[in-house]
Amino acid sequence: MTVPVFREYEPAADCGCAGCALQRRTAAARSLPPRLGGHRAAHGARRALVLATAAGVVLSAGAAEAVVPACHAAGPVRPDDAAGPGPTTPQGQAGPLMGGGAAGPPTADAPLALRTTTRGEIISRAKTWVAAKVPYDMEKYWSDGYRQDCSGYVSMAWGLGGNEWTGSLSSYGTRIARSQLEPGDILLFHNPADPNKGSHVTIFGGWTNSARTQYMAYEQTPPATRKKTTPLAYWSNSDKYLAYRYRGLTGGSGGGSSAGFPGAARFGPGARNAHVTQLGDMLVARGGKRFYTQGPGPAWSEADRRATRAFQQAQGWRGANADGLPGPDTWRRLVDGTGKNIPAAGSGGGSSAVPPFPGRGYFKPGQSNAHVERLGRQLVKKGYGRHYASGPGRRWTEADRRNVEAFQRAQGWRGGVADGYPGPDTWRRLFS
Repeated sequence: MTVPVFREYEPAADCGCAGCALQRRTAAARSLPPRLGGHRAAHGARRALVLATAAGVVLSAGAAEAVVPACHAAGPVRPDDAAGPGPTTPQGQAGPLMGGGAAGPPTADAPLALRTTTRGEIISRAKTWVAAKVPYDMEKYWSDGYRQDCSGYVSMAWGLGGNEWTGSLSSYGTRIARSQLEPGDILLFHNPADPNKGSHVTIFGGWTNSARTQYMAYEQTPPATRKKTTPLAYWSNSDKYLAYRYRGLTGGSGGGSSAGFPGAARFGPGARNAHVTQLGDMLVARGGKRFYTQGPGPAWSEADRRATRAFQQAQGWRGANADGLPGPDTWRRLVDGTGKNIPAAGSGGGSSAVPPFPGRGYFKPGQSNAHVERLGRQLVKKGYGRHYASGPGRRWTEADRRNVEAFQRAQGWRGGVADGYPGPDTWRRLFS
């Protein structure tokens, strides 16, 4: 039996479905006038769907594949899907803690006495869910009573008295500029037209590059709580995210990052607190991962001192100014994402330590050379080696390509600039 091939119909001018609307916008952008209009196109689309269903039955019997029209797809197509993984995070409404009392956002008629907290405490609480890998679920509650969705996670980290949602979290914060973001602040996008489509919130954990185009995001998103370097403000709907600072914040809640320095007494032998963990996380993000055999923690260690000293020396400081104990200036540069990163081991420091890019021809299927192995080892050192089953080695493999792609996407790149094949900019960022 011959299987018909179906062509995609042009959108009807009076059809309000999301598929037709998207098709009309695409046609207008390309200056292509619709060939079918009005009810004729609508009937044509419906006829195509019926025929596509019939073709599906034939296909199940082993016939050739038919082309299914895309106009009336099952759901709307988001133009920003190509920009990266968007959050699929439906959420519950504002409500009490599981087993707790009533809660709700503060209003002029019923102001809420906010619990006070510090930046270090917010990040410390956020990390408890990351460590526990709390599964995402808008209808379940974790052992601490907070709902296991994105807004429940922020409610927990901020220490709110109940479970809020993206439509109410702003009531607990003060709007700030993105340039003022500090650890413990949030980036919030609430879509009032359809809260379950795109609405999301992340906790800002600090800048991860000097250009302030990336930050460490703590977020609750399927499948579980994660901590991930994220392009500012998010993978999709980036321009719609607003920055907020918790109104109950104490200690370093002002605009200047240096004001957030918790004090020299928080660091050094015998110190154990959330600020030590925060310091370690920021140092790892700036190239200090090699100093830690285990992840940064609340107890001050020799690894913290050595990583701090390496960062200070990268700024050109010597002697007492590079003693491995953070002061206000060290802290400010780490929080703001300014200054120079810690150079790779054995690089000797400055930007001249970045090895010259050998050329794209060395990185493609069939190639085997020392540059491929060097690239792979640097990917592993930077934390982008998860696709290697063994190695890395001298021969270019799909594992190399996928690891390079993961690194490129972490820079916020998409499309052809994140194809998994290193160019000069990928090489420079990877080795700097």
